[in-house]
Amino acid sequence: MTVRVGLVGAGAVGARHARTLAAFDDVELVGVCDPVPAAAGALAAELGVPAVADLDRLLRAGVDAVWLCVPPFAHGDPELAAVRAGVPFFVEKPLAADLPVARRVADAVAAAGLPTATGYHWRHLDTVERARQVLGGDRVRLVDVRWWGTTPPAAWWRREDRSGGQVVEQATHVLDLVRVLAGEVTEVVGAAAPSTREARDVPDATAAVLRFRSGAVGTASTSCVLPLPTAAGLDVAAAGVSVALTETSLRVGTAEGVEEVIPTVDARRAVDRAFVDVLSGRPRAPGLVDVAEALRTHHLACAVAEAARTGAAVRVGEP
Repeated sequence: MTVRVGLVGAGAVGARHARTLAAFDDVELVGVCDPVPAAAGALAAELGVPAVADLDRLLRAGVDAVWLCVPPFAHGDPELAAVRAGVPFFVEKPLAADLPVARRVADAVAAAGLPTATGYHWRHLDTVERARQVLGGDRVRLVDVRWWGTTPPAAWWRREDRSGGQVVEQATHVLDLVRVLAGEVTEVVGAAAPSTREARDVPDATAAVLRFRSGAVGTASTSCVLPLPTAAGLDVAAAGVSVALTETSLRVGTAEGVEEVIPTVDARRAVDRAFVDVLSGRPRAPGLVDVAEALRTHHLACAVAEAARTGAAVRVGEP
C-alpha cells in the first residue's frame, strides 16, 4: 500500500520531515505548501513534488494524511481544516502557543475519531524504554529537568504570545519524558529571570519545583542566553538507581556500577515511520504520541510556564 501524504510548512523542521517521508518506499509525497511560496517552491523542487498554493488544495488532492509543521502561533486552523476534511494528521510540537487552541483541536479530533500523531520523537528512543524499565515508575523520588541553550533565530520564537516561550516550545520534549519516567505532576511553583534582550519577552531563564502524584519531587530549569546548546535532558533518582538521559545518551547507575548506553534508534525517522505504519493499518508503535496524549504534556508545560511567570503555585489541569 502506498500512503499519499502532504506537507504544510517548509521550514527546517518541515523540510526534515519531508525528506524523511520522501525516502520511504511506501509513501508518495503529494505536495508541499507554505505561507511563503518561495520556501514551498524550493523544497518541492528539491524533492521533485508539486508546490501547492494552500492547505485546502492539498486536502483536496486525495491525501491519506497531512504533516502540519507550523510554528506554535499558527496551530489551530490547519488542524481543524484537516478534521473537517476527515484527513488524519501529524502535527509538530507544541500543540499551540497556549492552552485554549490546543484544547479546541483535541476536542475536535476526539469528536471525529481521527488518527493523529505528534512530534514527541524522544519517546521512540530505545534508551527511553530502557530507562523506564530500570526506574519502574513508583520508585522515583527526585527528577531534575534542564533545557539550557541559545535563542533560536526565528523572530516569532522571541515572543511568548507566538512561541509559548522556551518551556512550551523547547522544554516540552523533556517534560514529556518526565511523565513517561516519573508519572504525572500535580502542582508547580516557579520563578523567572526576565529578558535582558531587546525585542524578546521570553525570559532569560526559568526555574520551577514540581510535585508529583506519587509523592516524588522535581525541578525544571530553562535558559536561552547561552552561546551554545549546553544541556537538554533529565536526571532521575529512584530507590537504588539513578538515570541520566539525553537525546544521545543514557547513563544508569546502580550499586554494581555505571552503565553507559547510546541509542540505536533514529528517533526523528522513527516517529514518521510509526505514523505511516498506522496509516497503512499496521500496529501502533508504543512511542507514538497522539493529540490526546500530547495535550497532557502541553498542560504540564503551560503550568510550568505560568508558575514561572506569576510566581504562584499552579495546579496542573486535566485535559
